[in-house]
This record gives sequence, structure tokens and C-alpha cells, in this order.
Amino acid sequence: MGRYVCIHGHFYQPPRENPWLGEIEQQPSAAPWHDWNERIAEECYAPNAAALIEGVGSAEEPVTLNNYSRISFDTGPTLLSWLERSRPDILQAIIEADRIGMERFSGHGPALAQSYNHLIHPLASSRDVMTQIVWGIRDFRHRFGREPEGLWLPETAVDTGSLESMAAQGIRFTILAPHQAEAVRPIGSNEWTLLGEKALVDTTIPYLVRLPSGREMAVFFYDDELGKAVSFGGLLNDREAFADRLLGERGHGHDHDPDSSRPQLIHLATDGETFGHHVKGGEKTLAWTLDRIERDANTELTIYGEFLDRFPPTHEVRIAENTSWSCPHGVERWRSDCGCAGGRFPEGDQAWRATVREALDWLRDSVAELFEREAGRYLADPWRARDAYIEVILDSSEETVTRFLDEQSLSGVTPEEARKVLPFLELQRHAMLMYTSCGWFFDDPGDIETVQILQYAGRVIQIARTQTGIDLEEGFLSILKDAVSNEPERGNGADIYERHVRPNLGIFPETAE
Repeated sequence: MGRYVCIHGHFYQPPRENPWLGEIEQQPSAAPWHDWNERIAEECYAPNAAALIEGVGSAEEPVTLNNYSRISFDTGPTLLSWLERSRPDILQAIIEADRIGMERFSGHGPALAQSYNHLIHPLASSRDVMTQIVWGIRDFRHRFGREPEGLWLPETAVDTGSLESMAAQGIRFTILAPHQAEAVRPIGSNEWTLLGEKALVDTTIPYLVRLPSGREMAVFFYDDELGKAVSFGGLLNDREAFADRLLGERGHGHDHDPDSSRPQLIHLATDGETFGHHVKGGEKTLAWTLDRIERDANTELTIYGEFLDRFPPTHEVRIAENTSWSCPHGVERWRSDCGCAGGRFPEGDQAWRATVREALDWLRDSVAELFEREAGRYLADPWRARDAYIEVILDSSEETVTRFLDEQSLSGVTPEEARKVLPFLELQRHAMLMYTSCGWFFDDPGDIETVQILQYAGRVIQIARTQTGIDLEEGFLSILKDAVSNEPERGNGADIYERHVRPNLGIFPETAE
């Protein structure tokens, strides 16, 4: 039976491009690099593709190892698209790592898909959740040339609806934090064991979720103590200690004594940026540790898809609805003043979060009506067309656009008429980008992450006004003005919009696009 070890890295950067220019503007806080993508690429993404380490096996000289090929990982589509444009060398190393990993792990690739632009699923509309999953899977297929087995939920924020949407698209499993398990029982039993502070989920086995539709989803709950030791406890500063911890860990069961007669999966999940960006040299510690685990006679390095095939679930789980890995209050960090913040304003608050979400929800619902009405003049099914629009996002060639319009247009619509819907599909793309989770994660509506999502909102407003003559800006700002900054000189959300968004509105003229 034995011991199995899996390390999962969640690699992700939010979309940082100016919505009008399509390029990332200089970010002084990332100095001496131009922007944060460039900085983290140099500190993390590139080093993990060629981690230089000493003391590997019998090698006398330092060797380089591609960490991506020996861990489980997901890479956000918004990061992959930036790598494609700016660092194709890193992108190719990641894709190659998945191919190598398939040979290593019984035909299972280490790469997982990710929901497209990292919005919080339980707080999104069901339509947006489905589009995000469809786009994430299609982007994955485009990059890696295969179907994904697993999908990473942004912030591991989960509800039953999200699992249903994933299962409907053929996803087999996802990864959650242990506190996101509400109750467990052996398959075939009628009696649930409720979980809490005294009864912990056994993280060494996969679980089965039976969904209302009759579909199923497997879930792995990572070892939280191990993950925190890596992310925040300094474990990556000592490669011997890191390896010893993984090789000596027994896992955590609800009785603190997992059944040793069956396979034990020791696994952790953390931000991939931990390995090199958050912890300098972390990629070297990771590479050395992976090599040591591979050489241990009693331990096997694995990934989730391979382990699931070898050892299917023996227990069911009931998930804790509307929970996440980074907010102990559920999903409140992205809609209320729950107390989770970076600590820059000890006397301040995050009441602005609810207001920003209210404003964006109002804008989303307003443009949804416009989209259905205007796009419905030309498209057989506007929302189905939005799902399919990922093909144009991935390849905007004339051939792809023409094929997309031919497939999605109503019978009798001319090619010239059909092209009138493209701005409305761009409007919908930006309407989802404005929900990128980073916009609520930190401390103030004037921070660059919130400014970014407000820029997407400004682009939505501009396209709606240009295409229909309907101006939604006043209604949007009337709500946004109640989002008060913790820095008095920043004013409120409307002031921030005026300062950081309005100057961009002149980039494209107010004429039909």
C-alpha cells in the first residue's frame, strides 16, 4: 500500500492589462521590474522551470530540474496568455512539463485547469460560473492539447452549483481545504459523521460528492498544517526539514490516526509563487525535496489523477457551502467587512467591499439585458455564443471570427450584420473580468487591484454607451460613491473612478466600434 506524496502549486496572476490598450502599464511597486508579472516571472516561474540545485543523487555538479513535471499544478488562463505574449520560453517549459509528467504519472498530466479569470464562484451568477468553467477548460485544451481531469476553483471557493457545472463539463476532481468538509461517511453507509474542531477530515484519501443531478465529483482535502508550514512557517528555508516532514508525515484523520493499512496520500496545496517569489530560493528547496522523495524506497511521488485511478474513494463527503481556503468567514472577504485584510489600516475597515460588489452587480445585470436584446438580433443563442467566444479570444484571426459568426448567427443574418455582435461579446468579457477576486482581497478601493476591476467596469460602460446610446455611468457611480477609502486623500469609489478610469475613456472615440 505505502506512502504517496503530492505537492500542488496554484500559479496565478490576475489580468493586469489596461482594458483599452491591451498592455500592462508600469507598476512602480514592482520596481525594478516594469510590472508584477515580469517580477514574479523572474523570481518564480522561470526558476521553477530550471531549478539549480546541488547534492542530487550521485551528481557532483549542480543540476537543473523542471519542478512543474513532478508536482501537481494549475496555471491561470490570464497568466498563460501573458506568458504566451511576454515569456513564451516559460510557457513552453510548463507545457513540456505536463508532457513529461504524463510519462511519469501513468498517463496523467500534472496540469489542472482553472476557472478563467478567478472570480468567486458562489458570489457569481450561474451563467458566469458556467462560462468561466467552459472558458477555463477550452483555454487548457488549447495550451496543453488534452482534456483536463481536475479544475482549481479560485480561492477554493465552493458551492454545489459550481461542482455541478464542473461535473457537467467532464471534470473529475477538485482540491479543497480541510475545513470545507462538513460531514463524511463510508460509501454505502446511511450515517454521517459531522466534522468540526474535534472531528477532522482525513486528508489522506479522496472523497466522493454525490450531486443533486446524479453526477459525481471527487474531492481531495489538502493537509492544512503542512500547507501553512510551507507558506508561512519557514519550512522552505530548510530543505532537510521539508523533506523529513513529508517523508515522516502520517496525515490527519478525524480520529488523528488514519488507517495505516491503506494507502496514505500526504499532500499540500499552496500558491505556486511561494516557491521563489514569496520564499527566495524556494524553488531550489522544492527541487531537492522532490528528488529526495523519488529516491525514497518507501514513498512514491504522485499526482491527484493518478492516485484517484489507483485508489478510488471509499467515503462520501458533504461540502461546507460557500466556503474558501483564504477566509475563515466563508466567502465574506469578497463582499463584506469580515475582518480579513492585509493590516495596512488597523483603524480602518473594508465596508467598501460590499458597495463595490453592489455597483458591479448592478452594472452586470444592466448590461445583461442589453446583451440579450441587442445580440439576440443576430445570434441564435447569445449566452451559448458567449461560451463559444473563447475561440475568438484564443485566436482572433479572420478565419476563426468568420467561423464563429457562421456557427452562432441566426439564419438569414448577413456576415456584415453578424459582426455587429462582436462589441457586445467584448462587453461580456469585460463584465466578467471586473469580478476578478483580487479586487476585494486587499485593504482599500484605491489599491491597484480594485482600480483594475473598476477599469473593466469603465470599459463595459463605454461599450454599452457606444453601441446603444444608453449611459450607465451615472447609475454606477451613484452606488460606487459610498465605497469610502481608508486614505482620506483618495476619497470614495466615484473619486477613484474619476482619477484612474475616466482618463482612459478617450482612448477610443465614442463611435460605433
